[in-house]
Amino acid sequence: MKSSVEALEGNKVKLVVEVDEVEFDTDVDQAFRKLAKEVRLPGFRPGKAPRKVLEAHIGSEFARQEAFRDGLPNYYVEAVKEHDVDVIAPPEIDITDGQESGPVVFDAVVEVRPSIEISDYNGFELEIPSPLVDEAEIDEQIERMLGQYGTLEDADRPAADGDRVSIDIEVKHEGEAVDGLTADDYLYQVGMGAVVPEMDEQLTGASVGDELSFEAAHPDEEEEEPLHFSIKVKAVQETVLPTPDDDWAKENSEFETLAELRADLNNQLSRTKISQAVVAQRNAAADKLVELTNDDDVPEALVTMEFENRVQDMSMRLQAQGLDFEQFLQFSGQSRDDALAGLRDQALHSAKLDLALRALAGQENIEVSDAELDEEFSKVAEQVGRPLEDIRQEFADAGQLSAVRSDLQKSKALDWIIDNSSMVDEDGNAVQATDLEEPEDPPQPAASDQQQSESADADTETQADDAGSEGDDE
Repeated sequence: MKSSVEALEGNKVKLVVEVDEVEFDTDVDQAFRKLAKEVRLPGFRPGKAPRKVLEAHIGSEFARQEAFRDGLPNYYVEAVKEHDVDVIAPPEIDITDGQESGPVVFDAVVEVRPSIEISDYNGFELEIPSPLVDEAEIDEQIERMLGQYGTLEDADRPAADGDRVSIDIEVKHEGEAVDGLTADDYLYQVGMGAVVPEMDEQLTGASVGDELSFEAAHPDEEEEEPLHFSIKVKAVQETVLPTPDDDWAKENSEFETLAELRADLNNQLSRTKISQAVVAQRNAAADKLVELTNDDDVPEALVTMEFENRVQDMSMRLQAQGLDFEQFLQFSGQSRDDALAGLRDQALHSAKLDLALRALAGQENIEVSDAELDEEFSKVAEQVGRPLEDIRQEFADAGQLSAVRSDLQKSKALDWIIDNSSMVDEDGNAVQATDLEEPEDPPQPAASDQQQSESADADTETQADDAGSEGDDE
């Protein structure tokens, strides 16, 4: 097979492919093999009739047409790989020679990914969530931990938000008691909003012995008559938290002191916030680049390709969860049109970002070396437990080397944008690149004397066992 490529107007190229007669005859022969399974001839079992017999009965024209349908797409793909054509739409194929016999020549006109130019991309200001941890956030974590060990004690004061009150409650609707809302000694947390808002409003500020009577709208909008509440407050209890000190930390964590526990919480929060900030940083840089790309720069075929990829990806993810698209729509509360419109918006954003990153890589001479390519293949090889050479060859055979190189190039282009941008948090405070570096692991808690003693005993037993085994061997 021989092929050449010619640039056309309108973001298209024409591939001219020539297949010699001997090579194409293998496709014709394969077509006859398929026909032999479908055509019934006297004296031959299905699939066993020779080609010459079939040609004598049905001629060669039909088989040649089958060979065109089955073989030409493969020759087209080979030509695309050979010339590294970045196609974004199906080709228009026109057979120009060899319709009846001899070598086959065909043209494949196909739309390709366009090249654009961008400007004003240097010096973005990227807004990200603060990656820094303040003491108040650690205090909140400590408060949550303390809440797990809190105890309820009677409070000699009116009820406040968060208190638990013991109440006798009776709720009537149209003179009839409401099932589930009539009980004695019912323990209720003020402010939780579990019944109606009016109930929390009435209980806030109530004292032991108070009798409350009020009405509230029925939760069912179709019910016109209100609910009538009668409540007697029998007890007000508050949650008393333990004192956060070294003894509490030692008893309820793996750490010996409160300072060590706070340091560990700081480390965990820092890692989480840095991870979130890094993701937000890349998203913000991508959004800035997308803003530099006009919708007119993006061919509809590229958006369609991105859209179809997203639909397929969603389908696979839903299938993995045992769901179909209709069930997803029910759970998400979206209409089909809204869901598909959202996917198309994502596709347009992705297509614009793709073109902008490629443009930036070209304008800033950002390249990907063979060593960087091999590093990427090494990651894949390690994941699947196979040699690097095999993985590289598989990508080459599939014509995916350029795609992998392009993905790495776009990633480096996004890194370039980040390196040449400033960062601020949501309050406008400057964020430095060093603020996004992973924190060092804090010192591990030292083993207690008992643990050290148990470890030493275990080592002694192991040594004794080893000595016994050596004696047995002798």
